[in-house]
Amino acid sequence: MSKADYYEVLGVSRDASDQELKSAYRKLALQHHPDRNPGDHAAEEKFKEASEAYQVLSDADKRAAYDRYGHAGISGGGPGGFGGFSGAVDLGDIFGDLFGEMFNVGGGQQRSARQHRGDDLRFDLAIDFEEAIFGTEKEIKIRRLEACETCKGSGSASGRGPSVCPQCHGRGQIRYQQGFFSVARTCSTCSGRGSIISDPCQTCRGETRLTKEIKLTVKVPPGVEEGTRIRYTGEGDVGRGGAQSGDLYVVLAIRKHDFFEREGQNLHCVIPISFPQAALGADIEIAGVDGPVMLKIPEGTQSGKELRLRGKGVPYLNEKGRGDLIVRVVVQIPKKLTRAQRELITELSNSMSVENKPTSPGLLDKMKDLFS
Repeated sequence: MSKADYYEVLGVSRDASDQELKSAYRKLALQHHPDRNPGDHAAEEKFKEASEAYQVLSDADKRAAYDRYGHAGISGGGPGGFGGFSGAVDLGDIFGDLFGEMFNVGGGQQRSARQHRGDDLRFDLAIDFEEAIFGTEKEIKIRRLEACETCKGSGSASGRGPSVCPQCHGRGQIRYQQGFFSVARTCSTCSGRGSIISDPCQTCRGETRLTKEIKLTVKVPPGVEEGTRIRYTGEGDVGRGGAQSGDLYVVLAIRKHDFFEREGQNLHCVIPISFPQAALGADIEIAGVDGPVMLKIPEGTQSGKELRLRGKGVPYLNEKGRGDLIVRVVVQIPKKLTRAQRELITELSNSMSVENKPTSPGLLDKMKDLFS
């Protein structure tokens, strides 16, 4: 049975560059690798075929012989023949960290080191509206992995600590031949750690760590917003064997206020005023987020007007200054009037004339001085 053309197998032209060959092979190998297609003999054959093609075409001398004599040039059947397909393609070189993580090929020591680092933790903390504005301190309780006090984190009863795994000899991986390739898998004896505990501690059972509840003080700076994350380096789970601990992330949730709403560093609220206050103007006292403040109502203020109190909003996070308090005033119309009030308003109405004609919204601004 004749073999397929190597260039056709990889789907490249006969003048393809080394990088084009590598890219084509990477795509086919990922698609047909046996680990991705367990029990699929057709995929396995395609994987072997692509590997053989790349093994030949990636070698300059073999490629030259193949281009000149075809398959005979590399099987020993023609001048300059190389004697048949043998050897292994370095998957680690072809696929780097990506392939190594997917198929456990290469990079075992780096992956093991990443696994040893302690995990990061998250704690959701709810605070009051005012606490977010002016800052606060909160004591929280978290559960995290701490080094076992009995064995001092060694995992062994004698304190000797771990010994080199006899199965993988400290590599954390076992290599075996799969077709044309040398493939590595995580060592089942040490679970990829490269070491084992021969005399496990009775307290932690050789795990080196135990879950404990601890208390921490969280300092919330002024001006934080919903979803702000505060990072505490090294306050996550302790790492194995003295490795680096993870971090703790405190994520803030802010409770709503009864009448203030926040937009960035500005605060918004709505204040009702009377018709005389709107028409004549007034100085009124309103509640601010940090105490009473005076608000000046200009003469002739219209309902819905927004008045700005500068510097009465939210402090800028880690900066000087504050945002503003924006007050929207709404003229309140009384539902019931006394006889005296009705007489006064009737007298006022008789002294003022308004033509109640429809007008476009664009002309409303021209009516601002209607009652001036």
